[in-house]
Amino acid sequence: MLRRFLLRASPQLRSSLSIASPPSLHRSSSPSRSFSSSPESTGSNFVEQLEDAIADTPPPSAKIAIDRSGLCNPPEHSHEPSSDSELVKHLKSIIKFRGGPITVAEYMEEVLTNPKAGFYINRDVFGAEGDFITSPEVSQMFGEMIGVWAMCLWEQMGKPSKVNLVELGPGRGTLMADLLRGTSKFKNFTESLHVHLVECSPALQKLQYCALKCQNKNDTAGNVEEHITSTLKGAQVSWHATLEQVPTGSPTIIIAHEFYDALPVHQFQRASHGWREKMIDVAEDSRFRFVLSPQPTPSILYLMKRLKWANNEEIAKLQQVEVCPKSMDLTQTIADRIGSDGGGALIIDYGMNSTVSDSLQAIRKHKFVDILDNPGTADLSAYVDFPAIKHSAEEASENVSVHGPITQSQLLGSLGINFRVEALMEKCTDEQAESIRTGYWRLVGDGEAPFWEGPEDLVPIGMGTRYLATVIVNKKQGVPIPFQ
Repeated sequence: MLRRFLLRASPQLRSSLSIASPPSLHRSSSPSRSFSSSPESTGSNFVEQLEDAIADTPPPSAKIAIDRSGLCNPPEHSHEPSSDSELVKHLKSIIKFRGGPITVAEYMEEVLTNPKAGFYINRDVFGAEGDFITSPEVSQMFGEMIGVWAMCLWEQMGKPSKVNLVELGPGRGTLMADLLRGTSKFKNFTESLHVHLVECSPALQKLQYCALKCQNKNDTAGNVEEHITSTLKGAQVSWHATLEQVPTGSPTIIIAHEFYDALPVHQFQRASHGWREKMIDVAEDSRFRFVLSPQPTPSILYLMKRLKWANNEEIAKLQQVEVCPKSMDLTQTIADRIGSDGGGALIIDYGMNSTVSDSLQAIRKHKFVDILDNPGTADLSAYVDFPAIKHSAEEASENVSVHGPITQSQLLGSLGINFRVEALMEKCTDEQAESIRTGYWRLVGDGEAPFWEGPEDLVPIGMGTRYLATVIVNKKQGVPIPFQ
């Protein structure tokens, strides 16, 4: 979700790690311990050793034994009222019920999407008054350029009369609103659209309803579950909790802007006894803390899969790895749909074109905070693993091709944002011109804006190279713009 352009660098987790291990296992005091003392333990040899290690351990379905002597020593009972939030109590109850720690992915999912207290569920977290700012909130030009891309893909598809236009995690609905306004003159395109918004937050659904200026003759209260039409261009609008709920059978154009970064990740770290999963437990002082599982966990199967996509040199340098199973699964769902129904998907997010090591971060009111501090009050996100997206899509369907990633600056530049800036500057006031320049720099610039004359703490920071874009398309469409 970023929202992150105000922040110049992602801090690494500095939380000290303790290892939940039986007395016979040494505590890993340093994350730099290697899996094997031999330099040949990389690449295929490394994966083979890892597979051998897994073979000697209980299967994923077996119960994982954890020495809890250092994990679950609750403090003496106190009759003083607890100041823990409902979400904190809920997380601690899960850990207590399990009799041991939970994965980082489980923690992340509860913090962000818990039905009662999740960060995204009951509040508006976007914009200057929220916790982060996204590209659509920076400038209308972003949504307009995404509209250009969607319309170009529609033309490559043969201009079908019915198209599902899907946005995953649409935020306030700003991107989709700007897209519809920007393409409003092209009636054949807009009249073919059925807009599908995949959103689980009731609060954000209402904001999206307003942003798209929706109306329903049979519902004046704004019930987003009813049949609804956007007055921006007459397109039908539907809401869904998951992508699987969007009807199949029609060509589909999918937009996923700052959606993948909020999917829960599993974190792994090298230890003296092999790769072990980083987990979250409750310490004796009732605070959350990180621990390492003494034995392989079920999610290590995804780690093995990810390492097989990496080269020997990359593996040799890794001491920590983040893996996002839900990202892989979602990408496969997207690829299956595009492979069968036609269309394409544009994925834009901040991430890396390599294996992600340790990127999980928390942001509250535009500032980085500790990941374990007051969960539910800060956004949690991690870098997107773009090679994993590519491999997942190609494995899911032989009918799709993957292009990119390229930088957001390259994407928007190729779609014509420079010409759009010139057109807007011709008919604006000095104040509007300053806003246009600032928004443009934030979308495509790299680092601090050179033209800024305002307060130093408000200097625009460009996100043009920090965000990457990749496209998954049905092979029948050919190579999409701007990857030609």
